[in-house]
Amino acid sequence: MTKALNLGDVINRGGDPDAPMIIGVEFDGRETILTRAELDRLANAFARGLLRRGLRRGDRIAILAANRPDYIAVTLGAMRVGIVPTPINFKFPKEMIAFVVSDCGAKVVFCDAPRRDQVPDGVEAVDFDSPAFQDWLDSGDIEPVQPRNDEAALILYTSGSTGRPKGVLLSHASHLWVVQARMADDDLSRERMLIAAPLYHMNALANAFLACAGGASIVLMPQFQAKAYIAAIDTYQCTWATAVPPMIAMMLREKEALAKADLTSIRVVRMGSAPVNDTLAAQTRALLPNARIINAYGTTEGGPVVFSDKGGTPSGSVGRARPDVAVRLVGPDAPNLGVLQLKCPALMLGYHERPDVRSPITADGYYETGDVFRVDAQGFYYFVGRTDDMFVSGGENIFPGDVESMLETHPDVVQACVVPVADDIKGTKPVAFIVRRPGSSVNEEAIKQFALVHAPAYQHPRRVWFLDAMLLASTNKIDRVALQRLAEQELLIS
Repeated sequence: MTKALNLGDVINRGGDPDAPMIIGVEFDGRETILTRAELDRLANAFARGLLRRGLRRGDRIAILAANRPDYIAVTLGAMRVGIVPTPINFKFPKEMIAFVVSDCGAKVVFCDAPRRDQVPDGVEAVDFDSPAFQDWLDSGDIEPVQPRNDEAALILYTSGSTGRPKGVLLSHASHLWVVQARMADDDLSRERMLIAAPLYHMNALANAFLACAGGASIVLMPQFQAKAYIAAIDTYQCTWATAVPPMIAMMLREKEALAKADLTSIRVVRMGSAPVNDTLAAQTRALLPNARIINAYGTTEGGPVVFSDKGGTPSGSVGRARPDVAVRLVGPDAPNLGVLQLKCPALMLGYHERPDVRSPITADGYYETGDVFRVDAQGFYYFVGRTDDMFVSGGENIFPGDVESMLETHPDVVQACVVPVADDIKGTKPVAFIVRRPGSSVNEEAIKQFALVHAPAYQHPRRVWFLDAMLLASTNKIDRVALQRLAEQELLIS
């Protein structure tokens, strides 16, 4: 790719302009295909249309829709003229969507038909599939603006699970650096990337930028559904898949669909947002025999490029620190265990209009992630848990990730999630939800005894419940808040 300065100009124009860039696949089998040239033209037309409608550099627009090819075109086009796109989590309640639209100051919301009623009153809503969207297009070329170092390219909002969502301001340079760093690791020019994670989340959006720059093509699903995901790999012979562990666990349950599908085309699976345990890694290798499994780590505020999996990374590790990223662990057990702080060019500019929130950027320029890691003697890093997930039981600090990793070494456990519940004596106590290996009948008592043998007694789950699949939040991560509520309900009726 040429050395772009504007993130909206990230498309690699060196390849075949008529090659499919994005293949949007609906659940009913309908396709929407944008070639590389068509994506570029649509982005330009939207950029020109924004200016024609009176929007100016620095203004914001919002996008409230499931994944679709023109979602990416709108995002790129807005950035080309310095207008800041704000993808919104459409699984937020309507009140929270209204807060995000107001907080970012969106002049207009581009949406799909199912989300039209979620657009707050008083803000113009433009349905992608309506004639009104065509009125926002003005065909022709445009010269992308050259952004300032402190100029936001886009705003991504955090989930808001622990309070009001925070708007993370991301610069053009930060995510152009992410693209260039990842392109140096892999030649993507012949890859076909399957994206089913939501584009309002860093995981999917960063991969879309990467595919545009690297010359890959994208198979884009509206959202994740296990059977449709399996079918898309088979139909389009996808070579590169991005996923989170719960998505793979759900695929494993679809035995009939798997029996009919050819998944041998997948050469890379980039797993993020949660650790990949030995059991799930082994099952993923059996499911996708030709795939290299990358256990990735990243944050919205700090970017998706922190560790490298080159050089025999052990199962469960996110790899060694990249040479172009500075990392350190801080806390009483550092340097071997502690909260990860990192410094790299992908760091956010800050939070949008949140003077009430303490900046996570340290005085010497490191981003404090809030994620606890340990590092072994060979320099490999392992995720332990979130500092805000930690709880105290009888005076002992418990990181759920530690307990989950231990439980997931049981041969009949695919996934585990540990949450705290109130206890009259201990204050709180750990309980667990388990997804069994298909065909397993392992029971609660067996799990408890396994935990007592393999971990300190205070860590063992006092109750164990079994699920066919983990409850997931809108980003396809395990929804700990929902599972904690479920545990409390189960205890009330038991």
